[in-house]
Amino acid sequence: MAYASQEAYFETLPGDVKVRLQQIQASVLSLIPGATKCISYSMPAFRDGRVFLYFAAFKKHIGIYPPVARDAALIQELAQFRGPKGNLAFPLGQPLPMALIERVVTALHKEYAIR
Repeated sequence: MAYASQEAYFETLPGDVKVRLQQIQASVLSLIPGATKCISYSMPAFRDGRVFLYFAAFKKHIGIYPPVARDAALIQELAQFRGPKGNLAFPLGQPLPMALIERVVTALHKEYAIR
């Protein structure tokens, strides 16, 4: 399904999941002042020159893409959340580790954004 905005995407979700995605959205906007909200591949995303972060809700988790590739220490800390391709899955039944997610946002921005 195509969404006109991140907010339109959020409106399709249950309240508790919507709040989690709004937390991620607010963190990105706070951490990366030049980031612009967009929809890419039918998921909420952020760009700064180019897309550097995708995040989406699924049946049992919140996913964050693409995988962090250049910060070995952070990759190791993310091990429990990493899937086979390195994408992150944060279970809905657990609190979001926002401090860790904020480090992911910063790392992905550094890796992918064009300044």
